[in-house]
Amino acid sequence: MQTAPPAYESFPEEESADQDVAAVGKRSDILKVSSRSRPSAVAGAIAGVVRESGRAEAQAIGAGAVNQAVKAVAIALDYLAETGITAVCLPSFIDVVIDDEDRTALRLIVEPR
Repeated sequence: MQTAPPAYESFPEEESADQDVAAVGKRSDILKVSSRSRPSAVAGAIAGVVRESGRAEAQAIGAGAVNQAVKAVAIALDYLAETGITAVCLPSFIDVVIDDEDRTALRLIVEPR
């Protein structure tokens, strides 16, 4: 099952505010989460990427986006557990440049244990 990508308020790669998960060029495995992203849609995308490529990465900037991303990861871990995949989340910070301005994003990597 494929879902539409999530919207990004903060990232320049944003193509449409109606998207749930955004992916850019070569970095198509990076899911960008906004405060308006639906956690269940992002969770489905995370679970699908983990099943396909063995690892998914989500990035969020701002409290609202981080809230949605963390909820999405929790839901994705349940989705994966239902299919017998025990996964873990590895959180970290990453510096990104948006509109010539340095920002700090939360990076959530989900991979099988």
